Amino acid sequence: MINCEKKKKEFYKALVDKNPQYDGIFFAGIKTTGVFCHATCTARKPKYENCEFFLSAEEALLAGYRPCKRCNPLFYPNSIPQEVEILVAAVERNPEKRWKEADFHEIGIHSATARRMFKEIYGMTFVQYARSRRMGLAFKEILTGRKVIDQQFSLGYESPSGFNDAFTKIMGNPPKKTSISIINANIFSTPLGKMISLSDANYLYLLEFLDRRGLEKEIEKLREKHNARILPGNTEINTNLVQQLNLYFTKGLSQFTIPLLKKGTPFQVKVWDILNSIPPGQTLTYQEVAEELGNKNLVRAVGNANGANQISILIPCHRVVNTNGELGGYGGGVERKKYLLNLEQSMGKSQNGLLI
Repeated sequence: MINCEKKKKEFYKALVDKNPQYDGIFFAGIKTTGVFCHATCTARKPKYENCEFFLSAEEALLAGYRPCKRCNPLFYPNSIPQEVEILVAAVERNPEKRWKEADFHEIGIHSATARRMFKEIYGMTFVQYARSRRMGLAFKEILTGRKVIDQQFSLGYESPSGFNDAFTKIMGNPPKKTSISIINANIFSTPLGKMISLSDANYLYLLEFLDRRGLEKEIEKLREKHNARILPGNTEINTNLVQQLNLYFTKGLSQFTIPLLKKGTPFQVKVWDILNSIPPGQTLTYQEVAEELGNKNLVRAVGNANGANQISILIPCHRVVNTNGELGGYGGGVERKKYLLNLEQSMGKSQNGLLI
């Protein structure tokens, strides 16, 4: 989402003027209607405060917006293959659907064809598109539902049992057991994009970027493992998390004090503990982490443990790089990894050379 006020005003003027030069440059999310549009959409123009602007369709979908039927923002440029139109229409008929191979056969389109066409036109595969649309519905429920639950609590009603799990429609109900836990979901903005946190009164369970690949499966496994209902709502842990992240991104904090729930295998937890021991501004290679574990041949296993980390930034998997000096992979994307490393390396140093 675009946060720069100058750029937002530029895009809003283009939207009002229906400037064709901006078609494909940005997507405008309209809060009052829940749709996202191209600059040249002929619909009545919303007020400035009712607009959000995105540089990609995926961002708009993850924010919970659906494509406008009047300007068809996903049909840019106009020469969209018929297969793409069929697939977009199919998603809109059932946006919560989780697509399987049989679903493609049913409408007569090969999944590989869908993947290639969407990648060429939108820079994301069809599976990414469908997942973003699906997850955007849950994220929107979190963003809007949080206000309702906060209001309920302020009026003295303490039980959240009357509210639906934000992910029930796309993942089904968690397993029925005698003990059900409540985990609260919150979405907030950072300089690197929106993030979602899952926490209760005691621990932070998950912190991820909304567009992270595999996020849906991470949340699904978490719900099953803890037999949890995930409800919109804030917690003291999340409030502290947002405050500390704001300080971190403005170079005012390099060590976090948030209680983390590290749920993994004994090996994964050992890897994560080593990550937490890497000082901000420094890095280790996958090889060096393996050697600290006592076996230089565990490089691949270390990489897998890194990828299984569900608490971004606070468990700093971004501080692990390839032996040849290249950054290597990162669940939030290599550009974010580069940003975080540069941020930490530029933090102020005390007289003894330690990061503060």
